[in-house]
Amino acid sequence: MSELSKFSEQLTTLIPSVGSGEFPEALIGMFRELVPVSDATIVVYPGTDLPVIEYFEVQSSGGRSTLNLFVNGAFLLDPYYLAATQDNSYGLFSLQDLSPSGFKDSEYYKTWYQDCGYEDECGYLIPITGEGFINIALGRTEGCPAFTRQQLDTLQAIRPTIEILCQQHWADSGNASNSVNLRGQMHAALNAFGSSVLTEREAQVINLVLRGHSTKTVAEKFFISIETVKLHRKHAYAKLEIGSQAELFYLFLDSLMSAENYKGGDTLIAYLQPPRH
Repeated sequence: MSELSKFSEQLTTLIPSVGSGEFPEALIGMFRELVPVSDATIVVYPGTDLPVIEYFEVQSSGGRSTLNLFVNGAFLLDPYYLAATQDNSYGLFSLQDLSPSGFKDSEYYKTWYQDCGYEDECGYLIPITGEGFINIALGRTEGCPAFTRQQLDTLQAIRPTIEILCQQHWADSGNASNSVNLRGQMHAALNAFGSSVLTEREAQVINLVLRGHSTKTVAEKFFISIETVKLHRKHAYAKLEIGSQAELFYLFLDSLMSAENYKGGDTLIAYLQPPRH
């Protein structure tokens, strides 16, 4: 059966499911008929609210725990999320298309991809009403080859149809349900992280390290030497009393998740305060 025939056959099941609870599973099922997919996740970002996991299927161990980290703040460092919110980029992308140099050495990659056994990922970014968007992530796990150019071309060819169906299904998800801009607050917390104890340049370097940038790309962004970047990072780690990128990653997440009624500024201020007796 040709790819076009398979796609046409799958649409007979997918289209009637639009608007029902069966749609996410039917959508992933259709992808599986067209290209080999090991794991899949559908994340909806409704308006300015926090992400909602509409579909989750990770066969490897540890997937559930990393998902909790993702929803509670790690999504801020996700290359797909950054592409949609910072660059206003939508379409089909491979992880390699979006991730900065050095991303595979980042703690985010080790936590979200390596620990889940991912070998390759591609994903759709689809805008919906308001400020909302959808990320459909299709993964290949350990032991599976990466997506081929032909497979990516197939996913690209069906993108217009997928976008329309998803926009119809999640038409009411684009507007925020909360009057508070939760994602905006979390962005502010990320941008201000460490500012209470670090110099401006040290905080800027740490922010890019969290996002997965290598020493080389940080140096290029600030027009400084690699040795200067290493020095800023060394000083920042010493002031934060950490010794690795892993500790930096979890310090950021812990301070973010422990912040109550966040009103702005560095989340470390409250996080590092001694408990009241």
